[in-house]
Amino acid sequence: MKKAGILALASVMMLSVILTAGCSKKEKEEEAATSSVVEKIPVEEAAPIEEPEEAEEETEEADSGEAKEVPEGMYLSELTGEPIDEALKDQRPVAVMVDNESIALPHYGTAEADVVYEMMNSTANDRITRLMVLVKDWGAIEQLGSIRSTRPTNVILAAEWNAVLCHDGGPFYINDYLSKANMKEHFSGTFSRVNNGKATEFTEYVVKGDLDKNFANSGYSKTYNQYKPEDDSHFNFTPWGKEVTLSDNYDVLEAKAISLPFKHNGSKLNYNAETGLYEYSEYGKVHQDAEDAEVLAFKNVILQSVDFMQLDEHGYLIYDICNAAAQGYYITNGEAIPIYWSKTALDSGDILTRYYDTDNNEIEINTGKTYIGLIPSDSWDSMTLN
Repeated sequence: MKKAGILALASVMMLSVILTAGCSKKEKEEEAATSSVVEKIPVEEAAPIEEPEEAEEETEEADSGEAKEVPEGMYLSELTGEPIDEALKDQRPVAVMVDNESIALPHYGTAEADVVYEMMNSTANDRITRLMVLVKDWGAIEQLGSIRSTRPTNVILAAEWNAVLCHDGGPFYINDYLSKANMKEHFSGTFSRVNNGKATEFTEYVVKGDLDKNFANSGYSKTYNQYKPEDDSHFNFTPWGKEVTLSDNYDVLEAKAISLPFKHNGSKLNYNAETGLYEYSEYGKVHQDAEDAEVLAFKNVILQSVDFMQLDEHGYLIYDICNAAAQGYYITNGEAIPIYWSKTALDSGDILTRYYDTDNNEIEINTGKTYIGLIPSDSWDSMTLN
């Protein structure tokens, strides 16, 4: 057997070990011939905002406020804890794989996401990252992407939300996961092509109507199905209208500027004291959506230290996202506390990732959008909080 064949077989065997435990040539990303072409020219890229050398100092304490009544006709979103249209209550979110290479920028629609995951996409290319954005009100999407391939870890995480994964192919390592009952509903290579003057692999986007068409053609339910976790509380949100101030209950670390150990992208999160949000930047500038210059920003930041296994010589990998107790941080309002995270099951039982303080209490987080960074454990110590 040739060396390449031996490596592929070994990788499949390693992947099989992970599956049994319950959780533990360069890819050519497939471009579907059936994708529709949209003659839509992107708007002119907004002028970049210069990344501040130092984050602004917070001028006043966040007001804890009083719990508010949910407005009539609305409910508190399970993704953000904020009021949204009650008609969306049973609608499943989508999880969209967004290319994070510099040539794919500017992104469209990412600032409208409710939860954004960032993780290493490959050990090659200076550990380039990819985003997975979760959107509850996907009917409001005008344009989102560009879209690229997925990885096994993304398939597993999308299932935690009973979300339909939107991507364009991926390495064969994803196949065993997509065959699992709670992970199999996904859309691949079935979105629109936008004429943006770039190479084909950077032209696929979710545009208005694409998801309705995909759901109709697939027969998938738009509403939560039987694989939705019975307890779907990923986050223990503070009551609507109130605000968590970590220093009221914990010894805190200052966290107004966060530098993540993703060398290729140079990902950072800087706290804006005026808005109370963490603004995401990469490649040396603040991230803005192309269509309206909205900054990608978050109320909550969760960082998880995660072991990973490289699957082959091309840099494909899987994160070991099942762990009884691994370290992390919860960050909000310029403050951070050490936490630990736990995920005990892959496809049955408690499949959710949960977050606890060092006294074993589930942490309470502020309502709003959340960034979740999966940080390779071998580079955890090179991450900085200031």
